[in-house]
Amino acid sequence: MTGPAGRPRSSAGRRERGIGRVRPVRPAPEPAPEPAPEPVAPDREALARTIAMVNDKGGVGKTSLVANLAGQFAAAGYRCLLVDLNRQANLADDLGFRDGPADDQGAGLLMSVVAGTPLRPAADVRPGLDIVPGGARLADLVPVMVSRVQERGRDAFGVLAEVLAPVAGDYDLVFVDCPPETTILTDLALTAARWVLMPTKSDGGGLVGMRLVGERFALARELNPDLGLLGAVLFATGSRSRVVHAEVRDAVAQAFGGHSPLFTTSIRHAERTAQDARRLGRLAHELEQEAAAQPAWWAALRETAAGAPPPRRLSTTAASVAGDYRDLGVELLTLLRTAEDPTSTADARGQEATP
Repeated sequence: MTGPAGRPRSSAGRRERGIGRVRPVRPAPEPAPEPAPEPVAPDREALARTIAMVNDKGGVGKTSLVANLAGQFAAAGYRCLLVDLNRQANLADDLGFRDGPADDQGAGLLMSVVAGTPLRPAADVRPGLDIVPGGARLADLVPVMVSRVQERGRDAFGVLAEVLAPVAGDYDLVFVDCPPETTILTDLALTAARWVLMPTKSDGGGLVGMRLVGERFALARELNPDLGLLGAVLFATGSRSRVVHAEVRDAVAQAFGGHSPLFTTSIRHAERTAQDARRLGRLAHELEQEAAAQPAWWAALRETAAGAPPPRRLSTTAASVAGDYRDLGVELLTLLRTAEDPTSTADARGQEATP
């Protein structure tokens, strides 16, 4: 048999050259995984106005409080940063940027934690209000943290403080919105925060959630001894009775070893306003302004085409809810000033609170 150009094929030559021989294929060695970055002591002074909004129970107002307090502070001229640790990313709905350019589904937060690089907030979801979004990508953060805790122990929980501190100093206030029933992410927030603020409802579930936070709080102080309890806030309550407040105060005391601060201001229950806020991506004070500007109901009805349903109107209860948030914001800043400067005891209610 001849080969190309009439040259005879030689099976011996093929054997000499290794042609026709099946050689085992050795897989390329997998690259060694990059080690997690070494922990760096965070700048605790930069984190001095970082507030973790925590309750292990869902549906008690954590996201609503974070969005509305920060939104009102930003509208008053304070620079605010939000960090969303929730995979549901409800802040994206409350602030109206779901599926917009700012919504990275938590990818940026995940990458900063993995690489140990400073967070990169999305700017101006409201003027003066920036956010590190949460979302579905944070599902990958839990196994990352499990692996690091196995490798380093609880010191691994300092990573959020490490990546937050380089940017936190640019803001007057930083709020971390914590998810329910995810202790690993709660531990990240508690290790980064200076203060804990706990919303609760007066039902049993919210109070049980506070007890679970008390347990995480005690563990977090081993890594973050500066961590303090700013207080508990009654959310979506229909009662301002002294009995209800006393019961909540007792529950906080049981959860935190006798320390039982409870904000004087509570946020009233207003279902229609809550629905409008989530549907439209508006905050309470924004709904207040829009409700005041809408035409009278009879004027709107007169302009409605025959046979068309009447226009959906914004509830005027938004003004009352916005007022609750304003009062809570003043009380919050007053407590912060007093904690930071114990010699300052002036009551700032009704006055401009300086951050």
